[in-house]
Amino acid sequence: MAFIVAIDGPAGSGKGTVAKLVGKEMNLLNIDTGAMYRCASLYMIKNKISLDNLNKIADMLKYIKIEQKNVEGTERFYLDDEDVTNEIRQKSVNEIVSQVSHIPIVRERMVEIQRQMGKSTDVIMEGRDIGTNVFPNADIKIYLDATPEERANRRVKQNLENGICIDYDEILANIKYRDNNDKTSSVAPLKQAEDAIYIDTTSLSIEEVCKKIINIIKDKKQN
Repeated sequence: MAFIVAIDGPAGSGKGTVAKLVGKEMNLLNIDTGAMYRCASLYMIKNKISLDNLNKIADMLKYIKIEQKNVEGTERFYLDDEDVTNEIRQKSVNEIVSQVSHIPIVRERMVEIQRQMGKSTDVIMEGRDIGTNVFPNADIKIYLDATPEERANRRVKQNLENGICIDYDEILANIKYRDNNDKTSSVAPLKQAEDAIYIDTTSLSIEEVCKKIINIIKDKKQN
């Protein structure tokens, strides 16, 4: 097993941005698990597969191709060879991604892919169950958190940067819904691993959070 850094936390806590920046600084492959579920959700929308049609979902998982590539310093996501980086952030995907990620066969398949990635390459991976389920023996486990209001503000800003305009109140409601859904899920619920380091990012800048995690990684590698 390679060196694994697992970052868990609720939607909008800064996991994706932090994992990307820390990965670049510490030469770790950053695998965006949330984007993987978003790609699966987009596939279901495009192919009109309902959430309760497990037979079609099972067929989808046999053939779906999800890739993450670094293109000129930017992480891009491809669904069956099509760049869907912006599409997977659209409102329609936001509305079902949490439910899709709770479908057992979807989660099982994604976890298989994630574990395969972590076998031979040093990685930093973020999600809701990386330290508790995907890599329970990760070298470092971090749990990032922030208030729902702060997370909604961040999501609004992120969407605007991607040319997507969604009302703040709508995003806040979606975040609170996802929090409840993720924490009460019967399939790999969101929770802090017992040996995870808790970091509240509400009043911290991205740079401050990254510095904390980089120092944790350096200390671990030295000891």
